[in-house]
Formats: sequence, C-alpha cells, structure tokens
Amino acid sequence: MTTKYETGAVLTGKVTGIQPYGAFIALDDQTQGLVHISEIKHGFVKDIHEILSVGDEVKVKVLNVDEEKGKISLSIRATEEVQKQREPRNPRRQGTIKTETTQTTNEGFNTLKDKLQEWIEQSREELIKK
Repeated sequence: MTTKYETGAVLTGKVTGIQPYGAFIALDDQTQGLVHISEIKHGFVKDIHEILSVGDEVKVKVLNVDEEKGKISLSIRATEEVQKQREPRNPRRQGTIKTETTQTTNEGFNTLKDKLQEWIEQSREELIKK
C-alpha cells in the first residue's frame, strides 16, 4: 500500500471483482479493498451481481486498515442513509376475528384446575386405604 488510508475516510473506488462473499474495490492503481456482502447495502443481499457490476464506480467508507496483512475493509452501506422501513411486501390482511363457541367436553386435555381436584381426591382415597 503506497497511499495511507485512514479508518472513516469516504472515497470513490471502482469495482474490480465480485465474489459470493463480497466485492473488490480499487481505491487507486495499486490499492484494493474488500466490501463484504453484509456491507453492500442495508438489508439482505442474496446476490451481489444484482447490485454491483465490475467497472461500477462506488462511494465507500474505510472500516479498517490492516497494514501488516495489506487489507482494507470497506463499506458501501456506511455511506448511505438508512432507508425508512417500508411496509411489509405482503401485509397481513385485515379482517374480522371469528369467535367460536367452545363446548365443554371431556375429550382432550383437562385444565389444571380440574386435574388438581381429581388428584386431591385420589390422594384422599389413598390415605383412607392405609
């Protein structure tokens, strides 16, 4: 790295390569950085190719500079404002709530109150037998 880049700097770079995990951005003729897929944009990114193409000029923010390894971590997302949450794509339908009348039956699960009374009676019977 001939040019020193500082964390927090906002720069313009050119997409030089795309991998499933991120995009490589040329900051100058000799320096490249990586924008991880999670830093491409706010929200979920399934396929980077749907957002970026090789040769695109992008605005990036320097997240981290590791001079020992010669790596620069970049973010496109950090240069964009968070978009307001849109309404869900498939909003739940609003409708009336149907109420069903419940009938008491002895089928299925008993309530704890009913079972408790039954257990107390069983315990009494056991005590009387002894």
